[in-house]
Amino acid sequence: MNNNLFESLTTKEEKYSYLLDNMSLLFTFVQTSNEDEGIADLKRLSQLANFTAVMKELFDSFSWVGFYVASGNKLYLGPFQGKTACEIIDFGKGVCGTAASKKETIVVKNVHEFNGHIACDTGSNSEIVLPLLRNNELWGLLDIDSYNLNNFDETDKNYLEKIVNLFLEIIKFK
Repeated sequence: MNNNLFESLTTKEEKYSYLLDNMSLLFTFVQTSNEDEGIADLKRLSQLANFTAVMKELFDSFSWVGFYVASGNKLYLGPFQGKTACEIIDFGKGVCGTAASKKETIVVKNVHEFNGHIACDTGSNSEIVLPLLRNNELWGLLDIDSYNLNNFDETDKNYLEKIVNLFLEIIKFK
């Protein structure tokens, strides 16, 4: 990714708007008719990895950006950018597990005040977790952490929900 491309984007609103306007240019997914679903899933995995890279590069206040994939009542670590992370999280545990159980976005301005917070990175101070739904069933989460307190707000929530939904449509996960 060309860093010069992002230098002119200074506010988070500008960055989120840029992403929304350019999602189909940044991410593409083509499945041929003779391609099995296993290959298609590997292509999607690549897109998830690139999504985390774009988000981490675009937002310098994000210390960790990654996906968790749901299976049963557990979340399994997927593609991410940042420090080593927790590999398995039970539904209902920590911010991610709570978002998974409730199937709703959770914004935590100070993770140290969140009852049961799992500190994969002790430097993390705020977090936003977005559920990824397919046919109203949870298949995973997008988890974003910051070393800054109060880094996430309703603006982040609103933009990220739109971005994630558009991304899932592009990679044909909806």
